[in-house]
Amino acid sequence: MTRASTRKPGEATGDDQAAVPRRLLEHATKLFAKKGFDRTSVQEIVEAAGVTKGAMYHYFGSKDDLLYEIYARVLREQTRQLESVASSDAPLRERLAAAASDVVVSSIDNLDDNTIFLQSMHQLSPDKQKAVRAERRKYHERFRGLVEEGQASGEFRTDKPADVVVDFFFGSVHHLGSWYRRSGSLTARQIGDHYADLLLDALRPPVG
Repeated sequence: MTRASTRKPGEATGDDQAAVPRRLLEHATKLFAKKGFDRTSVQEIVEAAGVTKGAMYHYFGSKDDLLYEIYARVLREQTRQLESVASSDAPLRERLAAAASDVVVSSIDNLDDNTIFLQSMHQLSPDKQKAVRAERRKYHERFRGLVEEGQASGEFRTDKPADVVVDFFFGSVHHLGSWYRRSGSLTARQIGDHYADLLLDALRPPVG
């Protein structure tokens, strides 16, 4: 026998509630890309998302919070992927290659979000800028730990500092938005694998 629903008419389900912040972030991203963060109003965002200001402020305290979350959600997913790969039992080169390829793929998948955030980050409050930098630093440190692990074991060259190698790699990742086109001949994974190969080649100890 089917149990009758106890939900009151008009009451939001868990899926409904989860959809509201997703819609707000989706439309905020589009508007920020089209008009710029500073020229986009809260009213425009809520109208595009089809919600009230009250609904928005239930999830986000300000337009700053939307901008922050646009990037923070991407970084959380990248951190989850990195931790899963880095803590696995796979050989070190495989772990670093997977981590490098994954961050390229997720960056391409969220290219608009990353580009908008990097262009507008300076407009965040100092506290939020500090929070973003701290989270990004933790991610880079975990990634750098893989390089340092290989240097300590002799698998990777030691004449190049790990922090320089990692900064160089992520500089190229952050540059993706300036040249990548979805209509291009390479998939996101192919590009990610090429980046991973270049990183590992750069870390190979000199012969002789």
